[in-house]
Amino acid sequence: MKYILGFILGLIPTLIPIFVAIDVIGVLPIFVSLTFDQSETERKSVVRQSVLTALAAGLGFLFLGKFLLAVLGVTEGDFKVAGGVLLIVLSINDLIFGTKRRAGEKNKVGVVPIGMPLIVGPAVLTTMLLLLNTYGILPTVVSFLANLALVYFVLRSAGSIIRLIGEGGTRAVAKFMSILLAAIGVMMIRRGIEGML
Repeated sequence: MKYILGFILGLIPTLIPIFVAIDVIGVLPIFVSLTFDQSETERKSVVRQSVLTALAAGLGFLFLGKFLLAVLGVTEGDFKVAGGVLLIVLSINDLIFGTKRRAGEKNKVGVVPIGMPLIVGPAVLTTMLLLLNTYGILPTVVSFLANLALVYFVLRSAGSIIRLIGEGGTRAVAKFMSILLAAIGVMMIRRGIEGML
């Protein structure tokens, strides 16, 4: 019992940084804006897809990240710039075409941009590499999985938020969030360039 309690308390230094890096509260409104026109079944599918994508990307990078970065010569700044450009392109596409997206594309938002780079982006990947070096593999992986479980729970509750706001409200929020998504993309590019300099 004492060992289990000690292990749980020992997770705090790894749980909190990953929680901050994922920023599930910030991801939620963007998730709502990207899925407001979907049915509850489609939205649940997107949530599963998002979390599985984030899980695969996070664990894959955790075990192969250092090797890949060294081989490719990619820096944290490069990651941020690439993720920022991707977010800007997606937000412009949403603002211009909106619900005119092809039906097949509606279910792909779980992979990009929600799974990556919103849930697991440059900040999360970099944070996990730093935690791995400091605290070891087990606390880092357990903290990452716990945070993904929280993300899953929060995103599954998004349907209630959509019903509360109504269709007109969700459309307005969707357009505002597309602009916000572009701003987040610009911020990521700026931080990436600052990191390079």
